[in-house]
Amino acid sequence: MIDFNKMGGLVPAIIQDNQTAKVLMLGFMNEDAYKKTVELGKVTFFSRTKNRLWTKGEESGHFLLVKSITIDCDSDTLLIKVNPVGPVCHTGSDTCFNESNEDPIQFLKYLQDFIDKRYKEMPEGSYTTSLFKKGINRMAQKVGEEAVETVIEATNGTEEGFLYEASDLVYHLIVLLSSKGYRLEDLSNELKKRHKE
Repeated sequence: MIDFNKMGGLVPAIIQDNQTAKVLMLGFMNEDAYKKTVELGKVTFFSRTKNRLWTKGEESGHFLLVKSITIDCDSDTLLIKVNPVGPVCHTGSDTCFNESNEDPIQFLKYLQDFIDKRYKEMPEGSYTTSLFKKGINRMAQKVGEEAVETVIEATNGTEEGFLYEASDLVYHLIVLLSSKGYRLEDLSNELKKRHKE
């Protein structure tokens, strides 16, 4: 239960990008703003300057689409993960801290989640589904094929071809990981254990 009493009916709401994990902004919510946020699926604040509820993006169209809401250990601060539609700050910046809202490595986590979802749902017509249906031997074979193609492009090909084949290799490796019940995080943990300063 959220404690709205500590700050005179308001709680801070930290807004974080669901994909990049960047902190986008900080706003405040009263109980009505929180309820409207949950109801609309769009972040709604209590504007202290306008003294009213304010759905972020109501004028600009740059909404903050809610993916999850977490309450902190003291029940007086919210962490709201969102998918932003456009820049967040009124200045036109990606964040209210004048940072770029990019972290390309985070796309790999998104891709892992997407492939895991394919594994659970097995939608027809999906290339990923077809790999899962062909079984572990075919998936492992594809990783091997893509590894060889990556080596060929690295030694005798083009930079563009190398990146293309290396991307295929990583994609097929993630598919293989998913089929074995693992994720990129497991590889990260293994590499962390081996790492020496």
